[in-house]
Amino acid sequence: MSASEEKMPYFSVNDVHAYYGESYIVQGVSFDIEEGEIVALLGRNGAGKTSTLRALARVDSPGLTQGEIYLGGKAIHPLKAFEAAREGIQLVPEDRRIIGGLTVEENLTLAQVAEPRGWEIERIYDHFPRLGERRNQDAITMSGGEQQMLAVARALARDVKLLFLDEPYEGLAPVIVQEIEKILRQVKELGITTIIVEQNAVAALQLADKALILDMGQIAFRGTAQEVLDNQELRHEYLAI
Repeated sequence: MSASEEKMPYFSVNDVHAYYGESYIVQGVSFDIEEGEIVALLGRNGAGKTSTLRALARVDSPGLTQGEIYLGGKAIHPLKAFEAAREGIQLVPEDRRIIGGLTVEENLTLAQVAEPRGWEIERIYDHFPRLGERRNQDAITMSGGEQQMLAVARALARDVKLLFLDEPYEGLAPVIVQEIEKILRQVKELGITTIIVEQNAVAALQLADKALILDMGQIAFRGTAQEVLDNQELRHEYLAI
């Protein structure tokens, strides 16, 4: 490995642009993340957060029209979604995509059909005992919070190196949000590099190490999560809080 490769950040995004249909959404986004960091990707509605996440996960490939993405020194930008997943990029979408008609355990088992595999199912149940209690329940009949647990657990059932979470608190009651926060803190303790898109900015910032704020598809701020929490003017201008 060359000296330049050794110095490359764990996840590096360089001048990424993406169109969706005729809409120019992601406009020259660049940032770096070190292994094990949690980053809150924030902004007002329409700022381009989800579109950026999907472009980075290659979900909408070939939506990316310019730019480079590297994970652990390997180029991700030429890859399709399933290829990026094989490299360890896992996206938990806002709608969770739980498969109805299958039990909790069948949803987890299905995630492990293709290589490479991540956690064994019993290890998942050790960290998410509620899922173990409901292993034989039709997954779609669980509460929204339980489905969110399953969506995160399903990502861990793969060999996840970089976890993207899109609106993990969306539509959940405050008491359930607290449970999801506990799960995400477990993910943090495990050292899994994570990017969170979340409208509940304060909750995301309290969990994150760093923050990126998007405005009209471009990065308007990058710094520590604490800087955003401490800067009321910044929060008001870009997050309306």
